[in-house]
Amino acid sequence: MATAWRTQAQDVTLRGLVRDSATKTPITNASIAIKGLRGGGRSNMEGRFRIPTAQHAVSVTVTSVGYNPQTIHLDSVPTGEITITLSRSFKQLQNALVVNKKQRYRNKGNPAVELIRQVIDHKDSNRMEAYSYATFQKYEKLVVSVDKVNDKVTSNKLLRPYHFLVENSDTTKLEGRRLSPVYLEETYSDNYYRKDPEKTKSIVTGKRNVDYGELIDMKGISMYLNRLYQDFNIYDNNISVFTNVFLSPIAESAPTFYMYFIEDTTVVDSQKLIRLSFRPRNPNDLLFRGTMWITLDGHYAIQKLRLLVSKSINFNFVREMNINQDFSRQPDGRYLMTKSDVLGDFGINKSGTGLYGEREVTFVNFKPNIPLPDSLFKGAATVVLDSAEGKNDSFWVAKRPDTLTSYEAKVYANVDSLKNMKSFKRLVDWSTFLIAGYKQAGPFEIGPASTFYSFNPVEGFRLRFGGRTTTHFSTRYYSEAYAAYGFKDQKWKYFLSGTYSLNNKSVYGFPQHYVRVSYQKETEIPGQSLQFVQEDNFLLSFKRGNNDKWLYNNNFRIQYMKEFKNHLSYNFGFRWWEQTPAGTISYVQHNGTDTIRTITTSEISGEFRWAPHEQFYIGKLYRVPIINKYPIIDFRWTTGVKNLFRGQYNYQNLDLNFYKRFYESWLGYTDITTDFGYVIGKVPFPLLDVHHANQTYAYQLQSYNLMNFLEFVSDHYATVYIDHYFNGFFFNKIPLLKKLKWREVIEAKILFGGVRDENNPIKNPQLVKYPLTNGQTETFSLGSTPYVEAGFAIANIFKLVRVDFIKRFTYLNHPEIPTWGIRVRSKFDF
Repeated sequence: MATAWRTQAQDVTLRGLVRDSATKTPITNASIAIKGLRGGGRSNMEGRFRIPTAQHAVSVTVTSVGYNPQTIHLDSVPTGEITITLSRSFKQLQNALVVNKKQRYRNKGNPAVELIRQVIDHKDSNRMEAYSYATFQKYEKLVVSVDKVNDKVTSNKLLRPYHFLVENSDTTKLEGRRLSPVYLEETYSDNYYRKDPEKTKSIVTGKRNVDYGELIDMKGISMYLNRLYQDFNIYDNNISVFTNVFLSPIAESAPTFYMYFIEDTTVVDSQKLIRLSFRPRNPNDLLFRGTMWITLDGHYAIQKLRLLVSKSINFNFVREMNINQDFSRQPDGRYLMTKSDVLGDFGINKSGTGLYGEREVTFVNFKPNIPLPDSLFKGAATVVLDSAEGKNDSFWVAKRPDTLTSYEAKVYANVDSLKNMKSFKRLVDWSTFLIAGYKQAGPFEIGPASTFYSFNPVEGFRLRFGGRTTTHFSTRYYSEAYAAYGFKDQKWKYFLSGTYSLNNKSVYGFPQHYVRVSYQKETEIPGQSLQFVQEDNFLLSFKRGNNDKWLYNNNFRIQYMKEFKNHLSYNFGFRWWEQTPAGTISYVQHNGTDTIRTITTSEISGEFRWAPHEQFYIGKLYRVPIINKYPIIDFRWTTGVKNLFRGQYNYQNLDLNFYKRFYESWLGYTDITTDFGYVIGKVPFPLLDVHHANQTYAYQLQSYNLMNFLEFVSDHYATVYIDHYFNGFFFNKIPLLKKLKWREVIEAKILFGGVRDENNPIKNPQLVKYPLTNGQTETFSLGSTPYVEAGFAIANIFKLVRVDFIKRFTYLNHPEIPTWGIRVRSKFDF
């Protein structure tokens, strides 16, 4: 019976507009209930609503906090839009006071501040975490639409085949907007909570999203969009919205930064409520403005919430943001969130074509304090069932609180049609080549293009060409190869690898589980191992100072990699490494005349990495991290074995790395990386830790930007990198800089270390000497004084560019070193 009614109800839609009877302004987030219909709906930012119903007579009841409810009866559902007006409710509560905003604002003696302090004091009791156990289901819908597509674009002959995407436009959702959905994602999950010991578990039973084809990382796009629109709890002190962190209006320190005003009092469902508005004391700070409805039943809980942001804050590409959340009363009197709606309007300019994103989350079937077995919480915090992505339409019809609009429903079919168009495949293919550097060629892809040409003092003009297999070739076997030739040294370099996937998934995806064997004959700058770019990238050919210390390396590797869904991973490997000095480097023994042609080592290594809740976008070459608040811990060890495949040394190399982002809400955030290393054994300087220097003009986060290549080596060290991003906190208070939307960054890199006597060629003449340039030593060990460089940066120039001004403070007597410098970096951020 219910199923038949649901099918019939989809045929007719009731459309309407809710307005204030006195001011005629739209009423946002009004509740619309239709007799006999579960769920109902709510009005949007323009006061409009749209609800599927039946053709027969309907009774519509509209309610909104602060207004008298209104019920109308219709003989049948009209084809046009109905207008419903609500009159304000002026019921006054005992001890409630409405504050005149024109008075001088004070915290002391302010009833609005006293009320918000009650809300702050009762935060812990109003969280779901106040229960010993909790169970609920969650439905999530994320929609991204193109807004205001230029007429020149729609009339372009080249784009004419794609007109069906733009023609699927919703003009009723927002007044004056023409929204064409291009992305839709739905998720349904069972969720569990345990207080002691605290654990959460989310089991995703249904998941689907539009798929633009294999050339686009849809999982990465989904992860990035959900990072932008992540869940938040208003009871937390800090709230992350579009990668920026805002101070909650009910944080412990909120009364210092917000102003509060009691607007109205009312009664809803027999509950006494106060409507409280708030706004930042300084409109340029990363703070919200909005309205909340607070209960006066002793719980001081939030019953409804609306958040907006000031247009004067330093926010990139966000033209408008609106957050609405509803909370429902539980049998014990607590109010828990039942619906969250986050809307964002994005564009390069204040007007014109942009993207409009909306994420709706609905919480249903909340059951508190029902004990849950410990076994339920074992394993990863989030588990996606294998059957989740195969759910049929009937599953989603039953689980959705509200029916998809006709425009949203079409997006699945439209994108399926789009990805099968040959012209679209060609467009994506060439776009991938221009952006990521790889060009599809059947079961292979050629690239990366950024390495086709480069130059350096040893090889001179260098050409390289290579590629790799894709999943079209095999989902089990992968191979990669390239060949390069230097016209100055007239030598060939090459690389060949073969990988076997043990989980029958792409070795570039997640989670990884594979065995790889490779051989490489290549040049390298000692100590250089860049994180997100290859050293023979053309742009890195331009370097400051002397760049004449190089190695010819022969590397044979065997590696086993295993990743788990909880982002714990480990890998074990073997490497045979033969290094031959090049450029101005020579391996000279203690007598000053004997030289060593090569140093050969055989190494067994292992690595354990833990990155809880890690998120990243998987590109063609690298995983690009989507930074969050969780730490990343990485421990590596390497054992050199003498006489194994001509290995010349016994040693142990240990390294522990820790990274964490700390959010300070209105003061921005801080990235801190610490690294500790220790080499056990007696080895020549090429096998010590060669600290990562940078002689390019690009700022590198994990390098010493004013240190020369091979300037410092250590057999024990500790380092810390600190970068604090103020997000325009100071610049926003300076008129000119506020308009430019620049952002300030301060930074420091400190390195402690040294070389024990047994590994110091100055004190141990049996070792290979540090290399000389023009008779001068340019390689050193650290003493009791640490290496220090620090500076500040102006970020967000043209919304993309960061310029760093850096000064070096120690070891200023070393030859050919810069004492200060200017470096540039590009970064996209909101």
